[in-house]
Amino acid sequence: MRLQALLPALLLALPAMAQIRVFRVDDNHTVLGFKASTLLFDVPGRFTKYKTDIQGDPATLEGAKIRIELETKSINTANRTRDDHLRTADFFDAAKYPKITFTSQEVRKEGDRLKVRGTLTMHGVSKELDLSFVAAEGMNGAGAPTWSYRATMPLDRLDFGVGAESVAAKISLKKQVELELLLVGFFEEPAPPAKQGATAGKKATAKK
Repeated sequence: MRLQALLPALLLALPAMAQIRVFRVDDNHTVLGFKASTLLFDVPGRFTKYKTDIQGDPATLEGAKIRIELETKSINTANRTRDDHLRTADFFDAAKYPKITFTSQEVRKEGDRLKVRGTLTMHGVSKELDLSFVAAEGMNGAGAPTWSYRATMPLDRLDFGVGAESVAAKISLKKQVELELLLVGFFEEPAPPAKQGATAGKKATAKK
């Protein structure tokens, strides 16, 4: 009787499950960056090496799972001397904290915006963050369906201890940094799970 009662619910869930896709970023157009400001000028920057794991229904992304991992040492502000300084213990301390991560806890859609609540871990500090993305869908130059998600928001670098002890930062660098995020890419079918038999066969071959 329990199985019969569960069947209708399972059948209703199948269409939703069938819509789950994996988002593959287009590295040529994706930007995971920021804008810092001194007393005299702005300093735009970005992280050039990253990994993304984004899965959900492309129609809404309701309840999607999002994880973004940045390589701290890949920071690029178009000034080699400054970038080397930013990698030191004065700022990001890339040797001690090689990764910056964001992991979603809740994803919901509100109008044309995608609201994402998650945890940002940077410089050894983890804090909850609410991001509001403007979502867009269209065709790229090759005629392939493409999605983009754009968000900007202020972030207090001192909340994460970035530049807190730097004399140069105390003199001229403002504590507020503007996050500038643009995720562009395509939704694909998730990769099928590896067959246990095939895996066992590879291990057996390796032992010979």
